[in-house]
Amino acid sequence: MSARAVANEFAKMRHLRMGLIASVMVVIVTGLSVAGAATSPAFAVPSGRSWEALLGGMSLAVPLASPLLLAVLASRQVDIEHQGNGWLLSQTSGVTPGGLCRIKLLAVGIVVAVVTILESVLVLVAGLLLGVPDRVPAGLWAGYTASVLVANLVVLALHVLLSARIDNQLVGLGIGVLGTIVAVFATALPPAMAHLTPWGYYALVAAAGYQGTQLVALTPAYGSIAALGAVAAVLFVIVTGRFDRREA
Repeated sequence: MSARAVANEFAKMRHLRMGLIASVMVVIVTGLSVAGAATSPAFAVPSGRSWEALLGGMSLAVPLASPLLLAVLASRQVDIEHQGNGWLLSQTSGVTPGGLCRIKLLAVGIVVAVVTILESVLVLVAGLLLGVPDRVPAGLWAGYTASVLVANLVVLALHVLLSARIDNQLVGLGIGVLGTIVAVFATALPPAMAHLTPWGYYALVAAAGYQGTQLVALTPAYGSIAALGAVAAVLFVIVTGRFDRREA
């Protein structure tokens, strides 16, 4: 995987205006997270402001915005190869179809990592500006951010594969819409069912939620998200390897 090939993917991103989509993702998640917390009755008074409210807002905003926008990012980055016969051109330069998928995941994954971290930092800064009196739960905040990043990368990898194998990008976008629905309603599912799809893990890693009428901090399912990341990485390598053999 050469640096030149990765740099080429970033050049394509500029042409595809991927930065705009990434910016929309940051604005939506940050805006919904802060607005959800700031408009709650408890947040109206300084003593009622809590980091749990902001973490709870993020735990709702991320699954609402991320699945579809990740599908859009993957679709745009891959569809350009379908339109311009890029798969064949890459093979002539020594990059196999599976290798190109891996390069695309790395390049777009870097963007998604920056977006995910930026969302988290912006919500944290908003909490400081809004005068949340308690100490920042740094460990929980970092753990939640890392967990969301893993879930985002897994969903992104899935859509890279879908976009690569299916020319009609509406299929991947439709699955992105369904993924959003699953992610939003996964909080109401038993944990065993939430484990069945990548989108269900957004609920499993939630850092705050209601127990009865009380908003409390939650411990993300670190073991589950780590297992998801490991399994997804192995499957991605296997599937992209099959792409190479099939095209050969």
